[in-house]
Amino acid sequence: MSRPMGVLILNCGEVAHMGSGDTTLPLVGVDMLDRGANILPAGHGIMIQDTKFDILGDSESLHSEYAPWWDGSEEKSGDLTVVDAKGKAIIPGLVDCHTHLLWGGDRSSEMRLRQEGMTYRQIAEAGGGIAKTVRSTRGMSLSDLCRIGMIRANQAVLTGTTVIEAKSGYGLETGAELRLLEAIKAIDDSSLVELLPTWLGAHDFPQGRQRSEYLEELVSSQLPAVAEQGIAKWVDVFCEEGWYTNDETENIVRASMEHGISSRLHVDEFEDSGGLALAAELGSVSGDHAAKSSVESRQAASDNGTMQTFLPGTPYVLGKPLDSPLNQCIENNWAFSLATDYNPNCRILSMPFIGNLATTRMGLDPFAALVAATRNPSTTLDDPSINGTIVESSRADLNILWSQSVDGWCQTPGENPIVTTIIGGSIVNLNR
Repeated sequence: MSRPMGVLILNCGEVAHMGSGDTTLPLVGVDMLDRGANILPAGHGIMIQDTKFDILGDSESLHSEYAPWWDGSEEKSGDLTVVDAKGKAIIPGLVDCHTHLLWGGDRSSEMRLRQEGMTYRQIAEAGGGIAKTVRSTRGMSLSDLCRIGMIRANQAVLTGTTVIEAKSGYGLETGAELRLLEAIKAIDDSSLVELLPTWLGAHDFPQGRQRSEYLEELVSSQLPAVAEQGIAKWVDVFCEEGWYTNDETENIVRASMEHGISSRLHVDEFEDSGGLALAAELGSVSGDHAAKSSVESRQAASDNGTMQTFLPGTPYVLGKPLDSPLNQCIENNWAFSLATDYNPNCRILSMPFIGNLATTRMGLDPFAALVAATRNPSTTLDDPSINGTIVESSRADLNILWSQSVDGWCQTPGENPIVTTIIGGSIVNLNR
């Protein structure tokens, strides 16, 4: 028998395959807690051919059939690489579905301002916040943006992230926004990690511009240029009191729909303005933050297939309560995801740390947190090859943990829980 090209992982501990039911749909309610349907016990192996999962089966059987030559002392023969998991748990690649990956400058001084009692809005009005980052970012060249973006993407991979949604939003003018999207595409093209671009021209209002003038530019100039460029998969709007109103958000999103671009929105971060309900009405793939959304809005999101994406890293760094209703979502069968919200204020690229906040500070079951960091966010990506699972024919993204238990993915906030990362069938990270 000829040996297949690919990677053979033997002697696995628990394998969180996440493959129960229809994998194009998120897991909700008690299904997010169903370990029996989504975790294989120790003793399995995984065959990867080219870029996809091929076989999940008994480790000894796969060993004898495909790598009888392997005695544990070597890892490669011909085109087949053997990885000995040594009883360690396996989880899917982590999907970070909300990041602000590209920006320049430094806003570390804002911590002191927050400690002195200034709000996020007050800091922005004093010349800090998004506007400060915009000033720093506009002057960056494409090569500089690509360089810092690649560094950050590689840092995320070190802790198991294999897919990253990345927003523009620190340009706030057509040329600068297009350059940010171009940088995201360039990083995606030159790295194994999958970067998925979102246009966030409606992140704030640029200084020195009339509100009405910039709103007109967004719809009549920026958006058509973004559509013609053809990079952005989604549009986003910072729909929040003091930034973009619900009506302004709706106008931008409906204009984007005319260009065939769907939306994922910032909503209800600081107060309930009905942003999540609007996201549901507009058919947005996700409503992100959603910290203050009403029960009615959450139900509307569920009814309309809009994913609630919680970003606990942001209230954590802002010193706010971590009180998003994660367990309430499970009780009510509302789909939800977790993401980092990496940005100049929230410099967290580790999805395991976000999972730790969700479990230790918010009472979420570790396996449910893993569902919210893998399968659930993948359902918002409009890419059937990326489904946050370890099932046959899906893209081969996975992590080998230090722990024998899948729960170990998020229980070491000061240490990296990842031993090995595989993206699209390629071993890209060895933290041994």
